Amino acid sequence: MPTAAQLESLYRICYQLTYTMLQPIHLVCVDDRTHNIYILAGYDEELEFQILPNGEFADEPS
Repeated sequence: MPTAAQLESLYRICYQLTYTMLQPIHLVCVDDRTHNIYILAGYDEELEFQILPNGEFADEPS
């Protein structure tokens, strides 16, 4: 279950990806091992984001 901070960050990044950057989002899921939210986006699936439980973005997908 995502945290409130993760959901706020998820909304912000989804808005920016789809409305501002006009990029498709292919996958949003929670990694059961790390509890991070993983986002795969971009026309060639080249954009990857991970949102930590505190709402911050991870530097690199793990």
